[in-house]
Amino acid sequence: MSRHGVTIPFDHVPLPEQREWYAEAADLGYTDLWSSEAGGTDAFTPLALAAAWTPSLRLGCAIVPAFTRGPGLMAMSVASMAEAAPGRFAFGIGTSSDVIVERWNGIPFDEPYKRTRDMVRFLRAALTGEKVDARYDTFTVKGFRLGRKLDPAAVPPILVAALRPGMLRLAGREGDGAIINWLSADDVRTVAPHVGAGKEIVARIFVCPSDDTDAVRAMGRFAIAAYLNVPVYAAFHEWLGRGDALRPMWDQWKAGDRKAAVASIPDQVVDDLIVHGSPAACRAHVGRYVERGVTTPALAILPLSGRAEDARQALRDLSPRADG
Repeated sequence: MSRHGVTIPFDHVPLPEQREWYAEAADLGYTDLWSSEAGGTDAFTPLALAAAWTPSLRLGCAIVPAFTRGPGLMAMSVASMAEAAPGRFAFGIGTSSDVIVERWNGIPFDEPYKRTRDMVRFLRAALTGEKVDARYDTFTVKGFRLGRKLDPAAVPPILVAALRPGMLRLAGREGDGAIINWLSADDVRTVAPHVGAGKEIVARIFVCPSDDTDAVRAMGRFAIAAYLNVPVYAAFHEWLGRGDALRPMWDQWKAGDRKAAVASIPDQVVDDLIVHGSPAACRAHVGRYVERGVTTPALAILPLSGRAEDARQALRDLSPRADG
C-alpha cells in the first residue's frame, strides 16, 4: 500500500474545527496524519481527536522528545493513544534538540543518543504489560507496570527520529524504522541505507505549492535559518555535504547578524529542502523522495499567505487523488 501522510494540526485553525479537515484528508486519499511536538500543540491531543473523528487513518507522532516525559508517563501516553486507535498508531521518538529540551523545558540535554535508546528499550518492555524493574544508562525504573492492559495487536511500532548514522542505525536496529526531515530527495540515498532494508522511513517534507519562486525562497530562508542553526541540524547538514554552502549563514548567525545570515542562504539550498512550484510539480518532487527510499511522506504544508483557506486548498491540490 502506498502511504500518503500530512502533518497536523493545521495552523490557524482551532483544534475543535479541524474535524472536517481530517475527514477531507481521508476522502482525498491521504492515509496518515502525523503530529509533532515543539512549541505548539503536544503530540498526542490532535491524534486523540483524529482517532475518534477519522477511523480509517493511521496516526503517528513525529516526534515526541525522549527527555520531556518520564518513562512511566511516556508509557502511559503511548499506551493510551494505542488503545484509542488500535492497530493504526505509530509512535515516533527522538532526541529533539537542546533548544526544546534544555532552554524551553529546563532539562539537561545529556547523552541524547543513550536517552533515546533507553526509552525505546523501556517502552518495548512496558508495553507488554509486564512489570519493569530495570536500570538503564540514563534512568532507573523501579516496579512500573501499566495499569491498563494493552492488546498485543495494538502495540504500536516505534520509530526513531534520526539524522546522522548513529541514530539512523539505532532506528533500524532497535526501532521499527526512522523518521527523517529537513533533507532533500537526493539526501535520502545517503540516509536510507543506514536504517536498513525492510524498515519504515517516514519523512516530513516541507511543501509550498506556489509559482512565486522569489517569495517562496524568502520564506524558506527564514525557516531554514530557524532550524539549521540548531547544532544537531547543523551537524546533519555538514555530514550531508552542505557545509560550504551553509557556513556563511552559520558564521553570521553566531556573530549576531541574523539578517545577513538569512540572506546568505543560497537559492539551491532552499530549493533542495523546500518543495515548491505548481501543485503538479510538488507532487512529482515528493514522488522523488519515495523513489529514493521514503516509505511514508508526511507533507508539512506551508501556504505562502499563511491563511487557513490557502492551506485547505493546498491539502486538496497536493492530495494523492489530485491527478485523478
